[in-house]
Amino acid sequence: MMKQIGVTVLTGAIAATSFGSIDASAHGKHDLLDPNRVVNIAHRGASGYAPEHTMTAYQLSHKKLKADYIEIDLQMTKDGQLIAMHDETVDRTTNGTGAVKDKTLAEIKRLDAGSWFNTANPDYAKAEYKGLQVPTLDEIFDKYGKHANYYIETKSPEVYPGMEEKLLKTLKDHGLSSERVKPGQVMIQSFSQASLLKVKALDEGFPLVQLMEASTVQSLTPEALDEIQTYAVGLGPSFKGLTRENTAMIRERGLLLHPYTVNEKVDMERMLDYGVTGVFTNYADRFNEVLHDMKKK
Repeated sequence: MMKQIGVTVLTGAIAATSFGSIDASAHGKHDLLDPNRVVNIAHRGASGYAPEHTMTAYQLSHKKLKADYIEIDLQMTKDGQLIAMHDETVDRTTNGTGAVKDKTLAEIKRLDAGSWFNTANPDYAKAEYKGLQVPTLDEIFDKYGKHANYYIETKSPEVYPGMEEKLLKTLKDHGLSSERVKPGQVMIQSFSQASLLKVKALDEGFPLVQLMEASTVQSLTPEALDEIQTYAVGLGPSFKGLTRENTAMIRERGLLLHPYTVNEKVDMERMLDYGVTGVFTNYADRFNEVLHDMKKK
């Protein structure tokens, strides 16, 4: 996913609107799909502290920062392997160049997916990041299995015919098919409505989330939300497009609301004040701190 106004912190409740309150103490105490639960989604893993979409970033977010979800962006190699990478090209996050779709998995595995982070983030640079590999979806599931919650995005599905089928097969191969996981343990998101509808047609058991750019959420109509409700359990809009008013319109329909990418505490507090049910963040520890502090108020 792509990545000030005053903040009003309410006493006792994070948000009080026409659709009810979301209490900070609800974090972690309800089912993952419970609209009263606030979830912490590690955007590309702990990508503020480690190279995004590497096993190191996932391990940090899962074990140390205590995020509720590992977020995984999918691309597909020339030989049909699903890998964790945000961009359609390897240029930004590796020492290689070119499109993922034009490279085999073996070629992708030879790339250095960590050194770029040290250059871009000297305050968090670590020698061990040099030479990190791009993980496959299989490797991520081999590592965590049913001991993690996954928020998976079909990136550019129009570029990768068969991506949805491959994703569902991989989930099934690892015992993560919809009938074998707890509700919300595997969330599937996309900017592509067509991709989400395809997933739903193939396996209607997975909860789906419609991603949105800021401009799209700003122009949302009740009719558009009614359509989204027919296939998705929630929205994942850019937080920059959310207002108190459109947040209320979304939440009144019972839809989950997980904006991206919320990295500053002032924005986290504002989103919670509006009534969102979770956020995507590069800094899962910051969001946990905000939840903890608001719970004490």
